[in-house]
Amino acid sequence: MFLKNAWYVAAWDEEITRDLQQIMVLNQKICIFRNEAGEVIALEDACPHRKLPLSKGRIKGDTVECGYHGLTFDCAGQCVWAPGAGRIPSNAKVHAYPCHEKYGLVWIWMGNPALADPHEIFEIENFDNPDWGINRGAAMELDCNYLLMCDNLLDPTHVAWVHESSFAAAATKDTPLRVRKTETGVIVHRWMMDHEPAPFYKKVVEFEGNCDRLQHYEVRYPSHALIKAVFTPAGTGGEDGPLHPQTFIMDSYNFMTPVTEKTTRYYWFQLRNIRPGDEALSKMMSEDVRNAFEEDRAVLNEVQIGMDEKTSPHIDLPIDGGQLRFRRQLQAMINEEREVDAQMAQ
Repeated sequence: MFLKNAWYVAAWDEEITRDLQQIMVLNQKICIFRNEAGEVIALEDACPHRKLPLSKGRIKGDTVECGYHGLTFDCAGQCVWAPGAGRIPSNAKVHAYPCHEKYGLVWIWMGNPALADPHEIFEIENFDNPDWGINRGAAMELDCNYLLMCDNLLDPTHVAWVHESSFAAAATKDTPLRVRKTETGVIVHRWMMDHEPAPFYKKVVEFEGNCDRLQHYEVRYPSHALIKAVFTPAGTGGEDGPLHPQTFIMDSYNFMTPVTEKTTRYYWFQLRNIRPGDEALSKMMSEDVRNAFEEDRAVLNEVQIGMDEKTSPHIDLPIDGGQLRFRRQLQAMINEEREVDAQMAQ
């Protein structure tokens, strides 16, 4: 089950053109394209006559023509022409999904259009700050439920075993975790003091010697994550630490879009507080991060298979506290949404 009254990432902005194409979000097939003004339009991808996908049809100006019998739909999903004499049937229409472009991403609202408020889209600090650099990569297709990736992004401990060559350090194995529930999601975090920087970060920090390191893992409903990494010279970190002028900060933004119950499209990029114009650094970071995410994908795809085919119950550990809190609250939100929908349908 999914939370429908929420914004999800549908695509990178450059992926949506004047060509009709089909995407799938929350098990729903959607015909997506740009109108003549360049605005993103998303329509239910099924002509109401014989259910041929509209994405198999033709775009004509600001309308979409079905490739079977020519029923034509405007950007609001209303049929404006149909073959045969007489008036157009009142139910000749398709659902139109609100869309909004922000941060180089196309966001889509999958629930009640009247509730779609672009101001509720995940806020990204420093996105337009010229003092911060950015790196990103293509979306990844995961053969697992989106909540498995949400679990992963509330689990700082997994890096000790999954990312040995990149994000791991000895302290990531058993330094205690702190869990905090917020109005928008769950945060799992910890400071690890006076240890050698992890291999990936050792290549980019601008100080020598050991570090104090913050792992801040935050997932917001329904499935958007901020992973903040802070590296500061040993002795300058901690909850009340002064932080050194050479402190390195990387904010990793991660957006999990459920495609089906067992497939996920994963969008990501990182912001950093050093060398904003260094394209070589951005390229290196993108490649290394992508390699780490490939490690996650390999594990999570197998976890999905293991959970589907399990012959004995799985167990939870104390390190799973953040994941369990997130899942419980999200399920409560989904249940409440379904109850409201059922009442409105009566």
